[in-house]
Parts: sequence; C-alpha cells; structure tokens
Amino acid sequence: MRLLSILPAIVAFLCTIILLVSIVGYSPPSTRIEAPVVPCDQDISCPVGMNDADLSIPSAFLLLDIKLDISWDEPNRGWIGVVDSRVVEFCPPDSNGLTDCDSSEFEEYLVAGGPDATGKLTFQADPGNYRFITGGKDGSTLSSQFVIIDASVHLNYFVQIFLFIATIILFIGAGEMAFPLKKIWKKFRDA
Repeated sequence: MRLLSILPAIVAFLCTIILLVSIVGYSPPSTRIEAPVVPCDQDISCPVGMNDADLSIPSAFLLLDIKLDISWDEPNRGWIGVVDSRVVEFCPPDSNGLTDCDSSEFEEYLVAGGPDATGKLTFQADPGNYRFITGGKDGSTLSSQFVIIDASVHLNYFVQIFLFIATIILFIGAGEMAFPLKKIWKKFRDA
C-alpha cells in the first residue's frame, strides 16, 4: 500500500508546481510598436481608426487570467481603446482602417481605454471578440505614436483555489495510504 501512495504524492507535487508557476505567472517581454493615429482637425468631427480583424479569445481561456497593460507616448494628442467587436455592425472600418463614426459612438462598446484615457489602459482579456480603436484629440496633427504592450498570464483565481484544495487532499490521501492513522493510533493505544 505504501508503494501506491507515491501516485497521489506525485500528482500533488505536480499540482503544487503548476500552482506556484501560476502564482508567479508568465510575462513575455514588452512589445513596442508604432501605432497609427487619425489626425483630428478642430473644424470637423474626429474620425476613429479601427483594426480590420477581430482579436478572438476562445471560451477555454476562461481558465486563464490574461491582462494587457498598454501605454502610449502622446496621451495629450491621441488615444487608444478596446471595444467589443459588435460595434462593427454599425461602424465598420473602410479599407484604410477609418470609420465614419466619432469617439462618442463607441462609448457603449468600450471595454478599456478610450478618449478619456490618460496614456494607459488595462485590458482584462475575457473570452469574446474585440477590436482596437485609436483617434486623435482635438487639434492634433499626430499621425502615429509609440505604444508599449506588457502582458501577464496566470491561471484564474478559481482554478488556483481548486488546485490548492486538490493538492492538500492528495497529500493527505498519500500520507494516509503510506501511514494509516488507524494503525498508528492502535499501536499507540496498545503500547
């Protein structure tokens, strides 16, 4: 029986490693890109640019906690946001990535960032379809700006709690299989 207790102990050890790796998380190196910004003339409504493809996050990613921290160099002259891709139904981008909508028409679908962002946004990547939008602020002639993207990935907190509980139960089960408490108690009582 003691030999069989190795199996739950090994599984508990693997669960512990996975749990520790999840707590530390994975953060790939920062990415720095040049993002286009649509210049904004004060005399007309400011157009908004949108990427032409959805960022699709599958339902299986519900087990993960993915966070994107995005910052940009010129928050006083341009902005960046993330919207639910359903916005494309009434405000699609043309072949140049420009929409016929101004920033106020995206407010209902805005997930993170937007015209009021102060140079940083945090996007919690839950399952769904998203698009990035960008625009200039009134009077800005800015055509592009540098954007820094930092990502971090962890297991979801509920998965971490489940792994912690499973690890404890497996270690207790392995200990009970190797050294049954009833036999130890009986030896102690008989002594």
